[in-house]
Amino acid sequence: MFDRMQEKSGGMIRFVDIAPETDGAMDFIRENKKRTVLSLAHTGADYDTAGKAFAAGVSHVTHLYNAMTPFTHRNPGVIGAAVDAKAEAELICDGVHVHPSAVRMALKLFGEDRIIFISDSMRAAGLKDGAYTLGGQKVEVKGRYARLENGNLAGSVTNLMDCLRWAVKVAGIPLTTAVKCAAVNPAKSAGIYEKYGSITPGKAANLVLLRKEDLPIKSVILNGEIL
Repeated sequence: MFDRMQEKSGGMIRFVDIAPETDGAMDFIRENKKRTVLSLAHTGADYDTAGKAFAAGVSHVTHLYNAMTPFTHRNPGVIGAAVDAKAEAELICDGVHVHPSAVRMALKLFGEDRIIFISDSMRAAGLKDGAYTLGGQKVEVKGRYARLENGNLAGSVTNLMDCLRWAVKVAGIPLTTAVKCAAVNPAKSAGIYEKYGSITPGKAANLVLLRKEDLPIKSVILNGEIL
């Protein structure tokens, strides 16, 4: 399936999420580690299984802390294995999925070069409270929360700019670090840093200007044009 989809898309699949404890996962990792970025996600893997996956070619962790074995001092799980493997890790900085202390801790464990801020937003982002769907499942949105019928979180209804603000204003992350995690690191991870992710001659002139006080948007520049 991956071969067919990668061919049809012209090689545009940048990431593949995988649970390494499932049948065939390790073979898939070894066969495709040079073709795309492989990431551990929604997994019940223990430390040893996750460690084998990283050794086989995984380099990324999707939604650190969420939908994976938790870190404990006797069973460090995916998180401990990722730290030891020097993998990069995503953090959902919507103020719902991850506590501010856990964000600060992740940056200390992984370093600012290996943390990627994401929104994990679903289709209700920017819309009013109410009923929506996600992958055929019913979702109820109320305020900052999007939940399935069983109460589990169903992604977020935020956006990456608000995630950056939350990281700075609530979690206490330095602005320079937050920008790096929201812009530079994602572009490098996706293999598009030669065109995006920093203010550098020759790159796409896509910029967001923020006012220093409370970080509201001052203006947006897309392809060199002020919107």
